[in-house]
Amino acid sequence: MNVKVVTAGVAALGLVLGAYAYREPLTSSITGLFKGKPETAAVAPRDNGGTPAARKGRRGSGGGGVSVTVATVEMSSTPQLLTAIGTAQAIATVGVKARVDGQLNQAFFEEGQVVKKGQTLFQIDPRPFQVELRQAEANLARDRALYDKTRAELARYKELVDMGYASQQKYEDVKAANAASGAVLAADAAAVDQAKLQLEYTNIKAPIDGRTGSLLVSVGNLVKANDTNPLVVLTQLKPIYVTFSVPEQYLLPLKALMATRQVQVDVTIGGDSALKHQGILTFINSTVDATTGTIQLKATFPNDDEALTPGAFVNLSLTIRERPEAILIPTAALQVGQSGSFVWVVGDDNKVAVRPIRVEETTHSHSVVSAGLKPGERVVTDGQLNLVPGASVRARSAGDSGEGARAPETAATSAAAGNGGKKRKKKRPEGDG
Repeated sequence: MNVKVVTAGVAALGLVLGAYAYREPLTSSITGLFKGKPETAAVAPRDNGGTPAARKGRRGSGGGGVSVTVATVEMSSTPQLLTAIGTAQAIATVGVKARVDGQLNQAFFEEGQVVKKGQTLFQIDPRPFQVELRQAEANLARDRALYDKTRAELARYKELVDMGYASQQKYEDVKAANAASGAVLAADAAAVDQAKLQLEYTNIKAPIDGRTGSLLVSVGNLVKANDTNPLVVLTQLKPIYVTFSVPEQYLLPLKALMATRQVQVDVTIGGDSALKHQGILTFINSTVDATTGTIQLKATFPNDDEALTPGAFVNLSLTIRERPEAILIPTAALQVGQSGSFVWVVGDDNKVAVRPIRVEETTHSHSVVSAGLKPGERVVTDGQLNLVPGASVRARSAGDSGEGARAPETAATSAAAGNGGKKRKKKRPEGDG
């Protein structure tokens, strides 16, 4: 009980001393507030954002304005590009199948390997076909001997008939037997050729140059001639097609271009403009898709590095014509709002204004403006999120350094600038140790 009383007394004493320590500065602050002394009234509650002057500096109204990057609107000759999204497509894709029945003995390639036309890919057990070939050759030899016999008899009976020692009927019978044995001999020769062909089919060869896919049938399995499933799929990658569609309004200009010169097509992979490949427009479809109002085109690319893979989506562009005097701005300056495209324009007084524009074409780096801007004007390319109409800015070009390139002032330095550059010391409450 005595401990509780002592504790309560100590707490009460602390409250009395604290109130006494801060009584004088609090009284001075209230007195200064009524007497109109701003330096004494500055003990108002503060937040992490600093003083109102500091917040104003961050919005660009103080400290020289918001730091932004600008670019000059240019007029230049530029190509009119037709852009589209296309799909890479192999010129030839072949499923390799067995042409004879048998057991798959061996595969002579690795999955994903590049093979040449005529290169042996698989071997089917050749022994049954070797036996059939020997049998066919034996039948051919036997029937050749019979044919030779009947031919000799025919010659002998011809002489006997001429001498009158044999009847004409007997001669005709021998002649027919000779013809029949000759036909049998021809059939035997065809059987030998067929057996040789079947034996040759036990070595399955690549029908085209290309890259192999996954091995779809393992060695040791029995395969059938012309089975539904192939043993492996070969894909020709060099050259390769890129198939794409464009609105039908470009049909006549493209046909006119193809009639006069080769039309170059540029392709970028994965949006990386550095990975650009050049090809030639080689095909325009003969009909327009009535559902979409587009027409299909194909461009052929050498694809020596095999960067284009069948089935991959790519970005492509081709030049329709040259624009002699086009208004160009960096695409980074282009903004899109509810009313359409606009840019922030920096005036001669270094204040910004919103300018609606009409964009004719946009590429990765530049946009062509058909209305709303004039050459020589300055547009903001970086820092737009900090701007409001009429705000003052500190404009700098991309890559500049120095006064225009320094980071915006913090709230503390902005507030110090508003006080004439002098840094006021906080008044220390009286009674603090």
